[in-house]
Amino acid sequence: MTDFATTKDMFILPEGMIYLDGNSLGPVPKAAADHVHQMMTDEWGQMLITGWNKAGWMGMPAALGDRIGKLIGAEPGSVVVGDTLSIKVYQAVASALELNPDRKVVLSDNGNFPTDLYMVDGLLRSLGDDYELRVVDPEQVTDALTDEIAVLMLTEVDYRTGRMHEMKTLTELAHSLGVVAVWDLAHSAGAIPVDLTICNADFAVGCTYKYLNGGPGAPAFVYVAPRLAERVRPALSGWLGHEDPFAFDLDYRPGAGIERMRVGTPPVIQMASLSVAMDVWDMADMADVRVKSIELTELFIQRVEATCPDLTLASPRDPLQRGSQVSFRFAEGYAAMQALIARGVIGDFRAPDIMRFGFTPLYIDETDVEQAVDILADIMRNRQWDRPEYKIRQRVT
Repeated sequence: MTDFATTKDMFILPEGMIYLDGNSLGPVPKAAADHVHQMMTDEWGQMLITGWNKAGWMGMPAALGDRIGKLIGAEPGSVVVGDTLSIKVYQAVASALELNPDRKVVLSDNGNFPTDLYMVDGLLRSLGDDYELRVVDPEQVTDALTDEIAVLMLTEVDYRTGRMHEMKTLTELAHSLGVVAVWDLAHSAGAIPVDLTICNADFAVGCTYKYLNGGPGAPAFVYVAPRLAERVRPALSGWLGHEDPFAFDLDYRPGAGIERMRVGTPPVIQMASLSVAMDVWDMADMADVRVKSIELTELFIQRVEATCPDLTLASPRDPLQRGSQVSFRFAEGYAAMQALIARGVIGDFRAPDIMRFGFTPLYIDETDVEQAVDILADIMRNRQWDRPEYKIRQRVT
């Protein structure tokens, strides 16, 4: 049984702040600063370049990949960490397309995070005019899946509303039509139970700075099903994905299995921070996390709807159909969120009108939810959002 009081005490949470934005950037674990300082002084400081061998830096992407793999139902040796999520999306889709060379269409939906669509659009443009990115409404994905499609690329949990796709069902349908399935787990890993093995996913990608609490800019991860790992060709053939990086061959030979999906030099300092965050996750059971997440989101929805009639629920009402976040629509949502932030309740805004709140049981509890709703209700009841300073758009919303 996960002890959420203990996990909450393992994070730095500023006094007077209720943090409901861990679905965008998780808080820092208390042990991270000392661990990163130790890495910088004792490893980088004393070992310098020998740290790649002595401190095991070169093996960190695979070791962290296996730790993340336990949270997403991945087989050992099928996940590797490094680079950014955008790069991993490009890699996964490019490799998936090569597994289906006679087809030219990538299917996605408009609930996908835009960068995924941008990366695939750029990839397809470089491949030629006969390639197509086809984007439909989330509810239309099933009907749009045909034997014309080469790759299905979806984000399991919609970043705006928290709406969830049924990964296993859609993957089975895709495979029945000869379609390769690529899943983005940016809002799934650490938020909901995921089992890539049972779902028989082909590829998956995700980030580590949201629910996994790796820190701003923490590296992404990529999963390749073991049945495909020796077949895929990495489109981004970086030197650390080479079979023997330090042979310095002029010709590229892919490394074994998931190692071939490595690209550039791994961010060791950032991975040191991520490793501490994974220590907290080692204390948590995803089934417990999901149960508590549903309790918190249900409480939040019930109280907001009872006290804030101007807000309209944008997330699915059925908790089994949404991730670990809740979104409400409000025409002045940006200003209302700024008013909330000024009162110490941190959520975020997604255009055009969505106020988004993330619920991470590792450090959010019922008291936090009750207090957050009380503040939100006061802001809405007294129109505190209707002040000029709250309507000035900042660069990050």
